[in-house]
Amino acid sequence: MGDASVSDSKVDFAAPAVLQKWPSLGNQRLQDRVPYQVSEGTLDACISAFMQKPAPSRHLYEIRTAPQPPLVTDILSPEHIIELSRLRDFL
Repeated sequence: MGDASVSDSKVDFAAPAVLQKWPSLGNQRLQDRVPYQVSEGTLDACISAFMQKPAPSRHLYEIRTAPQPPLVTDILSPEHIIELSRLRDFL
């Protein structure tokens, strides 16, 4: 209980965001390539679109949005997106 309350940190799920996918080969990111846009909309919509992707391929995706410290960075990793999805569902 000594931790900062999650509810103290507001996240604007209506903020503009882009869901991107890394080109892949054998379900592995091709690091020498550039990720391409899959969908664009709100952070909420991009999180929902990400969560609809098959779990085994989620590591190929990321969300780019304006940073909202301390919970939202400009590039959200799959693990970070899953945590934000849980937070969104909790709120």
